[in-house]
Formats: sequence, C-alpha cells, structure tokens
Amino acid sequence: MATVDGNPIVAIAAEAREFEGLLRHASSLSELDWPVQFARRAEIGGASWILSANGPGPRLAGEAAELAARQCEPRAFISTGFCGALDPALDACQVFVASSVDARDQGRQFDSNPTNVDAPHAQGRLLSVDRVAVTAAEKAALWAEGSSVVEMEAAAVADRAERSETPFYCIRVVSDTARDEMPLDFNLYRDPDGRFSRGRIVAAALMRPACFAGLIRLDAHCRRASTNLGDFLADCRF
Repeated sequence: MATVDGNPIVAIAAEAREFEGLLRHASSLSELDWPVQFARRAEIGGASWILSANGPGPRLAGEAAELAARQCEPRAFISTGFCGALDPALDACQVFVASSVDARDQGRQFDSNPTNVDAPHAQGRLLSVDRVAVTAAEKAALWAEGSSVVEMEAAAVADRAERSETPFYCIRVVSDTARDEMPLDFNLYRDPDGRFSRGRIVAAALMRPACFAGLIRLDAHCRRASTNLGDFLADCRF
C-alpha cells in the first residue's frame, strides 16, 4: 500500500463526484493504492492534498480518515461534500462553512475552524447523522433543533482529527434546500456496508417514473454544487 510523504491536507467526502470541482484546480494528480473507493494525491494551489471518498455515513468516513492518518501526518482534516439545507434561507449550491459539528447520535459536539477566504459563503451549526433527511417536514423539525444544514460524515472526521490533535475544517455545499423533497427515500437503498446501492435506486426509480424529474434536478444541483465547492476550497489556505 502506498504511503504519502509530507504533510498533506486530507479531505474526506462520501463520493468521488464531490471532488470534481476541486480536481479542476489540480496541477498534478496520482492514484493511491488505498482500500477505499477513491483516493488521490493532488497538487492544488501549491499545496499537497489527499482526496478520499469511501461512501456515506460515519463508519465509512471514519475508516477513510483513520487510513489517511496512518499513511501520512495530515496538516489538516477537511470534511467536505454535499449537505442538505435546514435553514430556509440557504440556496442550492451555496457553500457552507460549519462553525461546529453536532454529532447528535453520539451526544457530542466538535468545533470547526473558520476559513480565511473572502469568497461568499454561509456559516452556522452543522448536524451530522447517519441518514438522509428526505422530506421538507423532516428538515423543518431538524431546523427547529438549531442546526443550519445536515450531512452524514463530518462527525467521524472531526473525531479522528481531535484524537490526533489535527486542525479540523468542515466545508460543505448545499445540494438540496430546506423546501426540497428527495425524489426517493435513499435510506431504503443502502447496502450492508452503508453505501447507497445504485442498482436498487435505479430499480426503485423505474417503478416510480414520476421521480425521474426530481432525480435529474438533484443531479444538476450536485454538478453545479461540486463546481462551487471546488472553487471555494481552491481559494482556501489551511
């Protein structure tokens, strides 16, 4: 298994496509032979980065963060990728920088470092739970508890950063607004490891053709969101 020299910035996401916008800024890129779904070393803005994606949820994100910590001495850990808006004022594709990460399932809260970039972004409290917030009603209930966005991996990355006394950042981008209803309940289509089963999602969509418009809209949001997130991250200095 390849190790990494130096002190790279380690970014952990759920899916490789969440890095597509950032990879546009890479001056060099190499694949790492790591037992995760996606691992690349990139040079971005004169800094060395490790980009790792291992699937949704805290267990898989924790495995990716643990592996990165063993293979190198990270300069910083970043939890990044898509998030769902709970605050009705947040727009799709808007960058969000967490001031804190609420690991509700573990009864813990982690601080997240602020960025030093002037590019527009929202800030606030992020909720990290092991499920997708599917309906507008569910998002409204979570918003009433005090968080601005929700996602699935940040708490595990924050925990690993804390244990190694490594600076932690949580920089996300909104893929769906507080008003958006998911076209399917994606929680129903996770495999035993916690990853989303694309085959089962496609099969479910074929049984419900009316959901295709929502899936297409969500995909379009994700593509534009990844570009906005990548541009923002490339401007940051950690």
